[in-house]
Amino acid sequence: MTITTVMMNISLNSSDEGCPKVVQVWYPTVLGIDLAVPQWEAISTALVLSLIIILTIIGNILVILSVFTYKPLRIVQNFFIVSLAVADLTVAVLVLPFNVAYSILGRWEFGIHLCKMWLTCDVLCCTSSILNLCAIALDRYWAITDPINYAQKRTVERVLLLIAGVWVLSLIISSPPLIGWNDWPEEFSSEYPCQLTSNRGYVIYSSLGSFFIPLVIMTIVYIEIYIATRRRLRERARASKINAMALRSTAGKETTPPHPDQESVSSETNHNEHPNVSDSASNAKSLEKRRKREKKKHEKREKTKKTDCLLEAPVVHEDSVTEHNQEASSESAKPNGDGGTITADNDMSTGRKGDTKKQSMRRAGGMYQFIEEKQKISLSKERRAARTLGIIMGVFVVCWLPFFIMYVTLPFCRSCCPSDKLINFITWLGYINSALNPIIYTIFNLDYRRAFKKLLGIKT
Repeated sequence: MTITTVMMNISLNSSDEGCPKVVQVWYPTVLGIDLAVPQWEAISTALVLSLIIILTIIGNILVILSVFTYKPLRIVQNFFIVSLAVADLTVAVLVLPFNVAYSILGRWEFGIHLCKMWLTCDVLCCTSSILNLCAIALDRYWAITDPINYAQKRTVERVLLLIAGVWVLSLIISSPPLIGWNDWPEEFSSEYPCQLTSNRGYVIYSSLGSFFIPLVIMTIVYIEIYIATRRRLRERARASKINAMALRSTAGKETTPPHPDQESVSSETNHNEHPNVSDSASNAKSLEKRRKREKKKHEKREKTKKTDCLLEAPVVHEDSVTEHNQEASSESAKPNGDGGTITADNDMSTGRKGDTKKQSMRRAGGMYQFIEEKQKISLSKERRAARTLGIIMGVFVVCWLPFFIMYVTLPFCRSCCPSDKLINFITWLGYINSALNPIIYTIFNLDYRRAFKKLLGIKT
């Protein structure tokens, strides 16, 4: 493959602008179009960047359709997610394809007017995406710190008004270059780069409104959310311990067994009060009754131990509690042959009272387990929410901070001369945030996963 070299204002010494002019090397292709990179690099770059564009489009379309087609997601706070998805979708449709062509060609071939509109859409859509992230952070902050009042204030009208404010503010930040706040040339040719204005005043204005102020707001808000979540975790853990102790002490008082030997001692005393009774049949019946009483008392002690174990177990299944209650009721009232109930002995009424106490104890144990399980689920959700906040902030900073540092630094540092490949890499790092947003905001949400599977026809 031959390489044609075109000299474009070669100057090895630093010019007035600070950076030396470099030799631009052009690589011809079979299509007769000269590229700024070798053909294999152009193909691989086009494939990778096109894949990012496709994933961004598909992911954000799925988010939008999920909110409007899946009933559990049709809630007012998800309108912020829809607005974010629309912003990211416009980045993928209006901004990224032109950037791919510009990166491969190494020059702008679409005219000055399309260049200005492309740059304006770039700032508008990316700023809107960032401001939507800020609006989502504020919505979560208000929902956590003032849940009762904010639930009443979070109406459709208010949410739509806030979303409209995000887009209007984005337009205010992105439009000044169109009305003269720029350093674009009057005459434009393919040799002149189509790039964001380096006017220092506008650079400071747009970088503050598009990134640094939202970054400060999001950082403060997410720190407050994290602190509130940690505080709630500690309070609920403390409340869980207090509830457990209270329920166990209550259950212990209700299930204090009677003195085990009291009835046997009294029966022996009553038996010894009649030493002159010599009927052997009567003595045999009395001994048989005493054996039955002792057997029932032993069974009561065993059931009490089992119930104590139930109170200390981490999980109590409702089926097992039901089975125990059924056994207790069947033992406490057995029908005789005439359809009645055997109540000839005072121990049967005592047994029924004991069974009632055991049932109340089991109910207390079941309530304790229910409360503990609900608290565990709630704490688990809050831990996941705190982890999600960390991921959101981490990805946002990693994607956009390098670009805005470069964007603010270059107009003030004339000797800073990054290569085109480095500039493209940092720029696309920010664009990738639009592909990651639908993943981050939905992968931790079960309803979104179900909606995605339903839209894609995936059976669960």
